[in-house]
Amino acid sequence: MQRDRLLLAEMIEACQRISEIAGRIGPGSSTDRDLLDAFLWNFTVLGEAAGQVSDELKAAHPWVPWSDPVRLRNRIVHGYWSVEFDVLLSTARGDIPGLRAELQSLVGQGERGT
Repeated sequence: MQRDRLLLAEMIEACQRISEIAGRIGPGSSTDRDLLDAFLWNFTVLGEAAGQVSDELKAAHPWVPWSDPVRLRNRIVHGYWSVEFDVLLSTARGDIPGLRAELQSLVGQGERGT
């Protein structure tokens, strides 16, 4: 499905940006508002796209944690004032690379027609 391919591409790009930004966050970064906003924005994009992926794709690949980015997006959007950046940073460094790899493998499977 074309829409799913577009959503997967958005998710992969958001994962890439999250990882890049996480690599730039260190001591003193908490004062760089633009960097932190970009970090939050890309988590939001990731969750929004994950929430729009078709039920068919989700059912075909149940091991992909589709609901995790959606829940995190909702937490950021509806409780942004109390989001702990340490948790986001841990997620960015610990979970996002694996999610990105899973998503890239799905795109690769689609390109081979499976």
